[in-house]
Amino acid sequence: MSSAEKFVQMIICIALFFAVVAIILLATSKLRSRSGERIQFLAFVIPALALIAIGLLYPAIVTIYRSFQNNTATEFVGLDNYHTIFTDSGQLRVLRNTFLWVLLVPTVSTFIGLVYAVLVDRARMEKFAKGLIFLPMAISLVGASLIWKFVYDYKDKSVDQIGLANQILKSLGFDTYQFLLTEPWNTLFLIIIMIWVQAGFAMTILSASIKAIPDDIVEAARLDGVSGLKMFRFITVPSIRPSLIVVLTTISITTLKAFDIVRTATGGNFDTSVLAYEFYVQSFRSNNAGLGAALAVIIFVLVLPIVVYNVRQMRKLEGR
Repeated sequence: MSSAEKFVQMIICIALFFAVVAIILLATSKLRSRSGERIQFLAFVIPALALIAIGLLYPAIVTIYRSFQNNTATEFVGLDNYHTIFTDSGQLRVLRNTFLWVLLVPTVSTFIGLVYAVLVDRARMEKFAKGLIFLPMAISLVGASLIWKFVYDYKDKSVDQIGLANQILKSLGFDTYQFLLTEPWNTLFLIIIMIWVQAGFAMTILSASIKAIPDDIVEAARLDGVSGLKMFRFITVPSIRPSLIVVLTTISITTLKAFDIVRTATGGNFDTSVLAYEFYVQSFRSNNAGLGAALAVIIFVLVLPIVVYNVRQMRKLEGR
């Protein structure tokens, strides 16, 4: 399909969307009674629910069903695919890498963002300083991975270096290092890329929350002799706890779906694959539909508790 045909299809879809909305508005515009408002409400909600069922619920059910089938999705094999994930050495490395990603990326990104937000709060160059750490958020994960591939680029110590990291090592008199090839540390160097991107997001949300702390609370704490680390521990952190939860859960979900960095930087080689990338490999490269579906279900199961916890916290805040 050519780009022109795709563009025409996009225009048609947009036109159909506006046409459906216009039809609903015209059909319900004269309904002024309470029952008419309910009809108007249902007229908008039912199509949305139908789209959710078609685009989300149905694929989820099919994926769960296929996770109990063989590689060609033609024979029921029970829990064999899940047994493979939790017993095969290669899949266990994938789980280990994913655990490291989920453990380190949210915590380190949030910590860096929080500390940075506190340090630059009301500083003279605050906007410029925030812009520097937020800038990676404007770059796609593919772009960020390409940038860091140049940073990690490896050449023998005897020749000129392209990679910044190895140039620094060479300048200090050390041997150059294969950052993306040496196991298991290459996974940590990939994690650094995600932290570099997500720290700006954490800083932005937490900085806004810090500025929203009432001045009277801060002044009262200062009158009581609270300052420095005590102010940070007993006033700042408890006051922005809801924002911390949102940042941690959001980055955790993003990390569980990490694909671009692994695909661009290493292609999943050298024991750097994670769940989202392994799902792609098994489903579309190894043609193992059953195992790929099982990996997708595991990602869903891992994300679900985080989403539920986040929703409960938001409801508690709304109930205050």
